[in-house]
Formats: sequence, C-alpha cells, structure tokens
Amino acid sequence: MEIRIAGITEESIVDGPGLRMVIFAQGCPHNCEGCHNPDTHDIKAGYTVDTESLFSHIKKTVTRNKLLRGVTLSGGEPFLQPGPLSILAKQVKLLGLDIVTYSGFTFEQLTAMSIKNRHIGQLIRCTDILVDGLYRENERDLGLAFRGSRNQRVIDVKATLSADKVILWEEVAQRLWA
Repeated sequence: MEIRIAGITEESIVDGPGLRMVIFAQGCPHNCEGCHNPDTHDIKAGYTVDTESLFSHIKKTVTRNKLLRGVTLSGGEPFLQPGPLSILAKQVKLLGLDIVTYSGFTFEQLTAMSIKNRHIGQLIRCTDILVDGLYRENERDLGLAFRGSRNQRVIDVKATLSADKVILWEEVAQRLWA
C-alpha cells in the first residue's frame, strides 16, 4: 500500500516522549489558522511511498540508532490515510517502538468515524498516545508538552480504551513517576 507523505524527520524530541522518527502525512482538511505545517494541507502535494519501503527505512534507522523510542504520525492529517498507516503502525510495534499520532479530529470524532471506516479504529488501537483536537492560535501555549494549543489533549489510548473514557497521558505519567 502507498502513503502520501510530506516528509520524514529522522530525530525529534518535541513530537512525543523520547527520541522519535516523525512521518508527516500529506493532506489535511482542517486548515487551522497558524498551523506550523501548512505545506501538508494540499492532498495532492508531497510524494507517495509504499509501506514496505517506509518500514524498511524505519528498521534501518532503529538499527543505527538504539535510542529511538518510537514513531510519530503527524501531518497533515494521518486519519485521512488510516489503512496504510495502520499497517505501518502494526509493523513498527513489532520492533518494540511506540506510536504517537496527531489528529485535528478529537478522540470522540475518530471513534464515531471508525464505525464507517474500520481502518480508523485500527489506527486508533495501534496508537499509544493520541494528540487530538484542532490547533487554535488563540489558545497557543509554548509551555505545553507535545502540542501547540491548550484545547489539544495528549491521550493515553490504551488506558482510554480500557476505561471507556478519555484518560490523559499526563495523568498516567504522573502516577508512574510519583
């Protein structure tokens, strides 16, 4: 399967916990005012890469860099391409890496959308941390971890699915580190 991407960042410490590889999906319907990735909005821009080639690249990177903790799916809007990204995420998890996914949709919207599109549900279940919600320039806060505006949430997906209610990652992290 092919994924349309805007690009890849080999090492990031701002797109989720630990050292991460970031894959920027191409295409976004949200057009948030002040978005820091406006070049990812056009669904026809960027370039395509097949999931196997991308996974091979990730494997090589993990072999070279043992400090890599996970892969972040950013954008653009990753949930516009949930099929190939869920396949990639499953493969990445087999390497022992975690998945952080950014979305302008809320967890609740994605859950509702997954009723009609099973791939959305698959990508949600492969995601360890979901950063959800539109970027809102009037709520911008540079002091927030892994997000740009106060309305956005950093969600522990496994805890959320188990509890059947949204559990914020910070709450789980505080309990672990306390």
